[in-house]
Amino acid sequence: MIAVQSKIEGKQFNLKVLEDKLKPLGYSIGGGWEYDHGCFDYKIDQGDQQGYTFLRVPFRAVDGELDQRGVSVEIGQPYLLNHKYQEGLDDNPDVFNGLISMNINSSFNQFTEPVEKDGSIDSKYIPTAQSLIQELEMTLLS
Repeated sequence: MIAVQSKIEGKQFNLKVLEDKLKPLGYSIGGGWEYDHGCFDYKIDQGDQQGYTFLRVPFRAVDGELDQRGVSVEIGQPYLLNHKYQEGLDDNPDVFNGLISMNINSSFNQFTEPVEKDGSIDSKYIPTAQSLIQELEMTLLS
């Protein structure tokens, strides 16, 4: 993980407005959100070793929960992140403890867990991240 300085850190926005501004730029809300925090991810690159490099923009709810209409969020410090995924079959495929057959299970859980959730990041991505941050600042602060 590499932290990236930004003028958007600490700024508050309506989550819906923020999402409407970031989605056209290529950001998506990361799947690991909770009711009090989440993140927007921008996939920069799929590396050559089953890794994905993201610019992640974390946020936390300041006046309610994320699933509530009109909730405001505060932006945290953006950072570069790399996830490395394993090849082949998942080592832990039986996530439903045998309650559901593997055929049905695969319909719900198609993705393997990352081998390394915080993999090393090539420094070549830093200029790209800085450029993306400038775009975010222009979009959100003007």
